Amino acid sequence: MKFWLNQKTALKNECFMTNPLYTNRLIYQKSPYLLQHAHNPVNWFAWGEEAFQAAKEKNLPIFLSIGYATCHWCHVMEKESFEDIEVAELMNRHFINIKVDREELPDVDGLYMEFAQSMMSGAAGWPLNIILTPHLEPFFAATYLPPYSAHGMMGLTDLIEHISELWNSEEQQQVIEQAQKIVEVFAESVHSYGEKIPEPDFISLATDLLYKMADPIYGGIKGAPKFPIGYQYRFMMNEFLATQDMRALYLVEKTLVMMYRGGIYDHLGGGFSRYSIDEKWLIPHFEKMLYDNAILAQTYLEAWQITKKPLYQSVARQILNYILAEMTHQDGGFYSAEDADSEGHEGLYYLWTKAEIQQVLAEEADLFCKFYNVSEEGNFEGKNILHITLSIEEFAIREGLDLCMFSDQLEKQKIELLKVRKQRCRPFQDDKILCAWNGLMIYSLTKAGVALDHLPYLQAAVKGAHFIKKALWKEGRLLRRWRQEEAFFSAGLEDYAYLIRGLIALFEANSGVDWLLWAIHLSQILEEKFKEEEGAFYQTDGLDPSLIIRKCQFSDGAEPSGNAVHTENLLKLFQITGKEKYLIQAEDILRAVKEYLESYSPGYCYHLMNLDYYYDDKAHVIVVAYNENKELEQELKKLLFENYHPHRVVIWRNEDLELQELIPILKEQKPIDQKTTLYLCYETHCEKPLTSWQKMRQVIEKI
Repeated sequence: MKFWLNQKTALKNECFMTNPLYTNRLIYQKSPYLLQHAHNPVNWFAWGEEAFQAAKEKNLPIFLSIGYATCHWCHVMEKESFEDIEVAELMNRHFINIKVDREELPDVDGLYMEFAQSMMSGAAGWPLNIILTPHLEPFFAATYLPPYSAHGMMGLTDLIEHISELWNSEEQQQVIEQAQKIVEVFAESVHSYGEKIPEPDFISLATDLLYKMADPIYGGIKGAPKFPIGYQYRFMMNEFLATQDMRALYLVEKTLVMMYRGGIYDHLGGGFSRYSIDEKWLIPHFEKMLYDNAILAQTYLEAWQITKKPLYQSVARQILNYILAEMTHQDGGFYSAEDADSEGHEGLYYLWTKAEIQQVLAEEADLFCKFYNVSEEGNFEGKNILHITLSIEEFAIREGLDLCMFSDQLEKQKIELLKVRKQRCRPFQDDKILCAWNGLMIYSLTKAGVALDHLPYLQAAVKGAHFIKKALWKEGRLLRRWRQEEAFFSAGLEDYAYLIRGLIALFEANSGVDWLLWAIHLSQILEEKFKEEEGAFYQTDGLDPSLIIRKCQFSDGAEPSGNAVHTENLLKLFQITGKEKYLIQAEDILRAVKEYLESYSPGYCYHLMNLDYYYDDKAHVIVVAYNENKELEQELKKLLFENYHPHRVVIWRNEDLELQELIPILKEQKPIDQKTTLYLCYETHCEKPLTSWQKMRQVIEKI
């Protein structure tokens, strides 16, 4: 193994300067996570043929370690174990060591996470450490490992010695055969087919289970830790709209309000942390992820569309403003995450002592501290996580305050504290741009732009889509990751599906037919490269031989299932174009997921929303045929998008012949008497066209 002395650090940090003793081959990677390990004494390889060949030639097992740049326990293990010279020497002697960024290679991570969950007694997570044969079959899995055994936990040094003894004994062949059997079992369980489309009964069954699992006091699912699951709340909002069952809306509102009040929400800068370690949403794991915030912005926006309560609109705006201010590339793409740690301590950037707040706010500090529950002793390692227990209205009444004056005072105080916070050493920002997560953000910004009639959000969505097309659309195929002028890794199902969803939203927002054309092109690639004939869609295009199983994934995780999101895309494309092939592909996915709905339906909420969509005979298309002056455009946008209609499609007709060829019904749906005309269409018919603004409004408000 070769090391180079005194190389410059791979990652710049404004707060610390380092002078590394070691540099390994990860220095040539773009992933911030891999670069964080580029100065370990461990002889790391990136995932690829060089590492695989070395393992085969030397007949050494592979130590595969998977994590991501803003993972707290990944940092801990890197510092404690991978920077330890003794540990590194053992790893280099007995293993070929591979580092993987789960966000760059989610297909690798997803595959080995499934293996790990079958081999471990507890829950799997990150860092994920798996021992593989030279042919990439797994035979041991663990999460965080300290360097030395202590307190009943096996240390990495003892594990290495144990694996080495096993591998260099007569039992090596038995280990290999056992690993091969694990792979065979998983390969046999992969399926993409189904015989029948699920009945709508699954929707009510899942709803009943979620009612039983729900926490009626703090919202979310009972117990701790608590993760925000935005698309699950959307499922419950859809249930409320379909049945008018107030229980569904109550649980959604309880969850959204308690999340906002808790420490999981950044009350100064906006945005949500990854999860809360307690049931009250108070103490967060402080990292912020793009996908969480994209999904939650959409959730709060939709809650506002249904209830019209200002709080939900305010939180949606604050999330999006945070993303645009702190997580956006100057050319339009959106960054991946912000770390939980700064200066070696979790959450330090976000925490306050009472004295610090008093120093900034002077005589006005007491009321602020009272509202945000700031105390001398603190609630987290001697400092305070800002959180509220009363709404601002309830607090003002209790304290005898004028609501408007107090609200204005709070906003000014938050601005002052935020200025001070920004002078602190910021948490590390993972600035890679991922196609899938950008697709989620484009969708949320688009929906907010038209629903809130806020042009900057729509402009940011368009700019983000242009960035992805310029940076990650290369030679007729989509790539997954961009960083520092390099686009790399073939895109997977989620990259395509999430982006297509965002592009369709842009088309519906009247941002141009080109977005629809690209969405259709991307859908065609999925059909040709990812779809099993008469089955669902694989996670990958099947061209990477290092993936020992080609998976079909149906369950939702932190993000919704790619198959589920693309089902929604296909149903929308069917509504827009009338082409039956999109409906057939959607039905193929619904058939394939039926088996999983029968086993545990709440794990497939996004598929259930699609099932509701599929059976909805009130799903409709609204066509707006402009006159030459585009009269009523803004009025119709506001009217069409300020309320929540999950199964509606909006098409803005113009004289674009390409659009009319793509959507044949537009040839007949023209402006009448040179007036902007609205057509309301269902699957089998269109109602009488409307040219009167009053009648348009009456019809739209009734739907």
